[in-house]
Amino acid sequence: MSYIEQLVTSFIASAAFGILFNAPKESLIKCGFSGMIGWIVFFALDENGFGTIFATLMASFLIAVVSQVFAKAYRTPIIVFSVAGIIPLVPGGLAYDAMRNFVENDYNTAVSLAAKASMISGAIAVGLVFSEVINQVIRRSSLGPSK
Repeated sequence: MSYIEQLVTSFIASAAFGILFNAPKESLIKCGFSGMIGWIVFFALDENGFGTIFATLMASFLIAVVSQVFAKAYRTPIIVFSVAGIIPLVPGGLAYDAMRNFVENDYNTAVSLAAKASMISGAIAVGLVFSEVINQVIRRSSLGPSK
């Protein structure tokens, strides 16, 4: 699939999840944009051999940064943009395949897929948290020494 198709489908998916999560109507384009940016970073890194876990980590970090910028600029809670933006990265299909293999008694494949889904989920969480930590460090350093 080409980069243009990836951009369009990830934008639609993120904006659609924004609708499902009752994001404000004026935020839907921004929700789609945050998901699109994250997905294209993931796709480019994964296609160029950086690995799925690293690509997910970098994409979720970028989604969190974009969400923080949008939240500040549009005075909207950050969760509106980060949840809708992170949706394309969630390893739902991988988790489904792992569970299907458990049911089919193919435990070696199931454990392998479940471990990969867990690592991807962990990379999403670490990317989001790392972005927030950096944001807090920048905010505290710009405020000057505490009294």
